[in-house]
Amino acid sequence: MAKEIRLNAFAMNCVAHQSPGLWTHPRDRTAEYNRLPYWIDLARTLERGRFDGLFLADVLGVYDVYGNSPDAALRNAAQTPSNEPLLLLSAMAAVTQNLGFGVTSNLSFEPPYPFARRMSTLDHLTEGRIGWNVVTGYLDSAARGAGKDKQTGHDDRYDIADEYMEVVYKLWEGSWEDAAVLRDRKRGIFTDPGKVHRVNHDGANYRINNTIHLSEPSPQRTPVLYQAGTSPRGRQFAARHAECVFMSGPSAKVIAPRVSAIRQEAAALGRNPAEILMFSMMTIILGRTEAEAKEKYADYRRHISPEGALALMSGWTGVDFSGYDLDQQVRHVQNDAGRSAMDNVTRADPDRIWTVRDVIEHVGIGGAGPVVVGTPEMVADKIEQWFEATDVDGLNVAFAISPGDFEDIADMLVPELTKRGRYKPDYAKGTLREKLFGAGRARLGAPHPAAGYRVGKTG
Repeated sequence: MAKEIRLNAFAMNCVAHQSPGLWTHPRDRTAEYNRLPYWIDLARTLERGRFDGLFLADVLGVYDVYGNSPDAALRNAAQTPSNEPLLLLSAMAAVTQNLGFGVTSNLSFEPPYPFARRMSTLDHLTEGRIGWNVVTGYLDSAARGAGKDKQTGHDDRYDIADEYMEVVYKLWEGSWEDAAVLRDRKRGIFTDPGKVHRVNHDGANYRINNTIHLSEPSPQRTPVLYQAGTSPRGRQFAARHAECVFMSGPSAKVIAPRVSAIRQEAAALGRNPAEILMFSMMTIILGRTEAEAKEKYADYRRHISPEGALALMSGWTGVDFSGYDLDQQVRHVQNDAGRSAMDNVTRADPDRIWTVRDVIEHVGIGGAGPVVVGTPEMVADKIEQWFEATDVDGLNVAFAISPGDFEDIADMLVPELTKRGRYKPDYAKGTLREKLFGAGRARLGAPHPAAGYRVGKTG
């Protein structure tokens, strides 16, 4: 039986996100990113299209690698300015009933104790529709903003992240028993103190001394865990902690081995590799006819900002592209920035040679994923082929313009995928985790490490 195709919308609380320059298109509304009506309208559109979730990226720090300056990012709105994503979620949850929210939050610069409470609060307010994309960052500018000279080394960041996860698991799963909250009006007892436990942790990077988690157990306790690292150390982290993995790459030839590597790592840890859902990035541009779709794509390309594209790529790779000739070949550099973006255009596909001009063309619309253009039938065919070739479970759908591209998907592509039996006819009931993994699975179970910290289990 063919896999059900899952869709997340991929966005960020900023202008344009993955398509630098497209904010200048007359149909794009992302310049309104700092107003709630834009986000409320987007949430309603996504729920109408039965999207599994809205996956919100976030980056702490400014893209200042290009030309050793933030000027290019500022001129072109290359993910600058950007606002905090978590504050959007309550408003969007209030106008939807089923849409999930996977939100990126960087653990490198915030203690686990207040962060754990914030996520529990969102899990309560969304009625269990919250997920956390666990990231450690890749910009030195973020580290400088947090009072450090530069970011911690790439693999060392994951070592710290492993300990961070242990702490938040203790808070979410090990402080309050399921039966701790009584809400007993007659006796005037809200919580049974004997069923609330103090958390202690004394590790290499974090210390919690005899304190309780401030939030009562939320519908999911631990939010659905997303992760986006595909380096060897990132894969280890994903195989241990992630329920959903997001990866980007220009072709099935790049994506397929990354999917396989994470599944193999998970199996080695005793997890069911099929239960780690893999999402890859894709941008979809639709038309009622092939000619209409191609004309729309050509129209979009006239709004690309080459400088903005290189500002993004410089930030993702830690390599200053401002001094490169357009026809110069991009060669691999290893540093403490993100690894996937550099691998995508150097060694992930040894049969392809990338120039700087190619990078601009690739990043200009949709960032680091493929762009699929055509009628709903053509695009559905290509998506089915992509699933067959890569073994992914879903797509994180980037946009050229928003909300227009998502409206097209809801109105044109979703009906076609549904007709083929590849897309859910309706939302499943329950929390985000239940919608993704099945009824009765609101909370993490063994062998996931979080389950080992839970106290007072009632089920």
